[in-house]
Formats: sequence, structure tokens, C-alpha cells
Amino acid sequence: MLDPVSDTHAGDHRDARAPGLAALAGLVADETRAACLLALLDGRAWTAGELARHAGVAASTLSEHLGKLVAGGLLAEERQGRHRYVRLLDTRVAQLLEDLAAQVAPDPARRPRGLRASTAGSAMARGRTCYDHLAGRLGIALTDGFTARGLLSGAGRREGGAAGFALTEAGARWFADNGIALDRTGRRPLARACLDWTERRPHLAGAAGAALCRHALDAGWCVRIGSERAVKVTPAGDRALAGLLGVETAALR
Repeated sequence: MLDPVSDTHAGDHRDARAPGLAALAGLVADETRAACLLALLDGRAWTAGELARHAGVAASTLSEHLGKLVAGGLLAEERQGRHRYVRLLDTRVAQLLEDLAAQVAPDPARRPRGLRASTAGSAMARGRTCYDHLAGRLGIALTDGFTARGLLSGAGRREGGAAGFALTEAGARWFADNGIALDRTGRRPLARACLDWTERRPHLAGAAGAALCRHALDAGWCVRIGSERAVKVTPAGDRALAGLLGVETAALR
């Protein structure tokens, strides 16, 4: 993140973080940079060329934008041979983008152009990754399944909860019993509510959401489809999610 800059003008009583916040907002305010940041919410590293094509700008233009995002502490870059890869710096940046994007309702006047765009939009609404956790109707169905079984709660006895969601003791045992490791080493909460921008309801994020998403992909419960963040549930996932969480996935196809 950008470091706050102190204002040295005498008699100025503004919060010293104001210049840094303004600079951060300026980074996100550009539409090309916003498009790149949202694309990188898939949790993967992209090449500069891939992002240029996605944003619909020249490679030279995109390179300038990426330089600003890296310098501003929103992106990290890696070089492998001729290729330059970028990714979101960390989960804090992803959470910031998720929270900002959730405040923006889709513009009803901007309808998808063509069948391909409409199909991709429908797939994203059914199920997608939101940085490192599952979102869309799939994410909401999983969250409801956890809640119905007393594995996730907003109050009462809880473990590592934040922002309206908490993993219960039964929830922690569920992850352990199913061989899904929870990362407890960092400051990230085990459970966090992330407002879903298509469903307008919170889905499970945090370390538990990330662990569930990683396991779902590794175990073949879900597979990525298309070139964006959309995922779909496999037949193996149908059986596993129905048996473990009572989630019926037929409506997610």
C-alpha cells in the first residue's frame, strides 16, 4: 500500500494520511488500471501482454499503467525470460478491491455485446473465484450450507471471526475432518464476509474461504472455464458438496 505522506504546512491540521489516501484513490480511479486490477482478482499472475489485450490498450500504454500500480504498492511483478508477470500484491489489496467493487452496481444500460459476452457473464454469475475464494451463486450456496450446519456463524462461540462471519468450533473440526488445512500463521481472519457484487449478499472469504476454494480446485470439485474467473462444479463436486454440505448444485449449471 502507499505510505502516508506527512503535510508539513504550518497550521494544517489535516490527517497525515490524507495525501496517501488521495494517491491510492488516484491509482484506482483510472478505468484502464481498474480493469487490470479487477482482472487480477482471479488470483493468478498475468503477463503485460495479456492485460493489454484484456484492457483494450496498446502494450506501451499498459506498461506505463503497470509501472504506476507496482510503484503504488498494489501490484507485484516477476520476470521470467522475456515475459513480465504481475499479480496483486497480497490479500489486503484483494480485499480492498473486493470491497470497492461491491459498492458499484452493474450498469443496466451496458448490456453484454453478443452471445459470447452474455454467456461469459452468466458463467461468472453462477460461480467464479474472487481472488482466492469462491463467489457468485456457488459461493452463496456454500456459505448457506456452512451456516445451515452450524459451521459458520455471526455470533456466539467462534474462532477467528471478523466482519460479520465466524468459523465455529464445529466448522474448524469440519475442515480438519475433511483434510483441508487452515492457514493460521498470518493476521488474516479465518472467516470474513465478502459482499458478492452479483448476488448482493456476503459469501465466505478469509483463510477458510481460501482453503475451501483451493481444495475444491485441487480435488476436482470445481474447474476453471474460459479465460476469466468463472468456475463450474464437476460431477465429483456435485457428489462431494451434496454429501458434505447438503448443497444442491443442479441450479448452478
